[in-house]
Amino acid sequence: MFYAIIGVDREDSLQARMQARPGHLERLNRLRDQGRLLLAGPFPSIDSEDPGSSGFSGSLIVAEFDDLAQAKAWAGEDPYMLTGVYTKVTVKPFKKVLP
Repeated sequence: MFYAIIGVDREDSLQARMQARPGHLERLNRLRDQGRLLLAGPFPSIDSEDPGSSGFSGSLIVAEFDDLAQAKAWAGEDPYMLTGVYTKVTVKPFKKVLP
C-alpha cells in the first residue's frame, strides 16, 4: 500500500536541509530503484519553483510500504528528521486514484 509522508520544516531550515539533503536523496533513490516511490518533493515557502533563501516549509513523499508501522519507521529514520530539519512528520495511508 502507498503511504503519504508529510514533513514540516522548522523555521530557517534551509542550511540544515542542504546539509542533510544527500542522505535524504540517497534513501529516496533506493525507494525509487526498488519501484516503491510514487513521488517526492518539497513545499516551497513562497509561490515559486525556486524559493531561493526563503527555503521550504516541508516535504511530501508518497511511497509503498508493507504497512503503516514500516512507513512510520522509515520516516523516523530520514536524515531531515534526525537532524532537526523536520519538526513534525505525519504518515497516512494513501490511495492512488488518478492518473
